[in-house]
Amino acid sequence: MTPTDLAEPFRVLVVCTGNICRSPAAERLLAAGLGAAYRGRDAVGGLAPAIEVASAGTGAVAGYPMTDEMAGLVAGQGVDPRGFEARQLMPDMVKQSDLVLALTRKHRSAIVELVPSAVRRTFTLRELARLVADVDPATLPGANATTADRLRALVPLAASRRGLVSHRPADDDVVDPYGGGQSLYDTSFGLMVPAIDTIVAAARR
Repeated sequence: MTPTDLAEPFRVLVVCTGNICRSPAAERLLAAGLGAAYRGRDAVGGLAPAIEVASAGTGAVAGYPMTDEMAGLVAGQGVDPRGFEARQLMPDMVKQSDLVLALTRKHRSAIVELVPSAVRRTFTLRELARLVADVDPATLPGANATTADRLRALVPLAASRRGLVSHRPADDDVVDPYGGGQSLYDTSFGLMVPAIDTIVAAARR
């Protein structure tokens, strides 16, 4: 591994449909939990980021902000939702990402169809949380490792556990709240937050 390799951040890409509800919320919450940079914000202290989190949509409403309903829920967690602009998912975004998180199985399939080589680093958000929830910290890089080191190690470990953890396939999806009322937004957000918390906890042990 060269110094250039070491300087490269660990890149996370979150994908939903319009990129104005679920994936931007997950982007901002994951970035906050992992101490990561995201589009529009540099790493804390102006240092080169160890982790970058971004998002995109399979049918993005390009240029639009996060919906008011979702922005309110994100802000309620103490995370800044401002300055977000939706963008369309492109193959290069997937190719340049170390971990791709889809909000539903349908999104995951679309991502892998776009870039087949990404199959072992593409999960739904809730799928990844399920696969890493009970990972033994001893199987991850030790005390001197960074959050990025542990997150990088979690990806192949989670891929190797597929099919070993019993679940209902529908439980890997996060419902789309767009066009629904506040209660549907609350439901969607309530499915994302525990999954994000689980992933962050696994990476920060």
